[in-house]
Amino acid sequence: MLGPLTGGGDVDVNRQVSGLSARVPRPVDYVVVGGGLIGLLTARELRLAGQGVALIERGDIGREASWAGGGILSPLYPWRYPDSVSALAAWSQRAYPALCATLAAETGIDPEWTQSGLLVLDAAEIVPATAWTRRHDVTLRQCNAATLRNLEPALGTAAADVMLLPDIAQVRNPRLLKALVTSLLQLGVTVETGVDVARVTMHAGRVTGVDTSHGHRPAVNVVIAGGAWSSALIQPLGTLLPVEPVRGQMLLLRGRPGAISHIILAGEQYLIPRRDGRILVGSTLEYVGYDRSTTDEAREALHRFALSCVPELARCPIEAHWAGLRPGSPDGVPFIGAVAQTAGLFINTGHFRNGVVTGPASARLLADIALQRRSAIDPASYAIKPRKISA
Repeated sequence: MLGPLTGGGDVDVNRQVSGLSARVPRPVDYVVVGGGLIGLLTARELRLAGQGVALIERGDIGREASWAGGGILSPLYPWRYPDSVSALAAWSQRAYPALCATLAAETGIDPEWTQSGLLVLDAAEIVPATAWTRRHDVTLRQCNAATLRNLEPALGTAAADVMLLPDIAQVRNPRLLKALVTSLLQLGVTVETGVDVARVTMHAGRVTGVDTSHGHRPAVNVVIAGGAWSSALIQPLGTLLPVEPVRGQMLLLRGRPGAISHIILAGEQYLIPRRDGRILVGSTLEYVGYDRSTTDEAREALHRFALSCVPELARCPIEAHWAGLRPGSPDGVPFIGAVAQTAGLFINTGHFRNGVVTGPASARLLADIALQRRSAIDPASYAIKPRKISA
């Protein structure tokens, strides 16, 4: 079970919404189902556009994939992803500094946007990475062993021909979630937690709201941003959405500030240094259904990885070990847009491992589609093409 320190030693974001939820007295313009990062950002975009918005979360705000992730503002190996993911990531990367500064000014909560840079300790990736960074105008520097020692003296590897992407940043995702929900409340968005959405209600081919464990919530439009749980709300309407849970386990070490200064990536695992010295170690990739339990095997493997990279971390206690469920999609491209033949129903889910880095762009694109605005991102690649259920 996730404890209060899960995700980087931050205070539980849900304390601020406890007791603040209220019933929606009349139809709102939009009900957003899902209180993770995608749902919060989508609700904020719609509200800033002048829409009446209510957000409903089945558990606690942001306590699934959004809370459990690391907050790296880049796909781990961006050259492995389709251009459609790169487009969302690039837009969001440009937007994040201003978004975090605005949230900090509005709420007094700093999401800790930090340009750490990303060190990739894998020489085999240099050729595809070089081609991709040239095509996308992204800065990449190759580093020899001497340069690597200067960049990260505590590294226990003498790897040569590693790569540095110096512009890659991170956010402290629990603080980002806390700032976002505070912003929504200040903007007048109704936020309900601990409320299960049983079904999307329809009349004459158009949504009319959602039925919940606390009664009906009427709405002109509904946005499903429920992460790995989104498919269950779409299926009763006759559509199969190929989004499934993918478990990721992580560790949190209590280190000293400055022990490492870059995000370090090797294979599928990584270290993320926070400003206060804590270090996140991630992550596993497990197809085990909706099982959020942690395992001793993963704990030991992640700890071994951390110590193999930075031996001095052996002196750092393990502060937390947790798991979260990512919303996996077939090729990592999220589903963003309207559901065909269901007026007023929209989807924003399936971001897999890249919900944080693609979140702002995904929310803006969904709002552009729903409000029929011209978008800077071509929506075609993210269109809902789910499979119909046979009669």
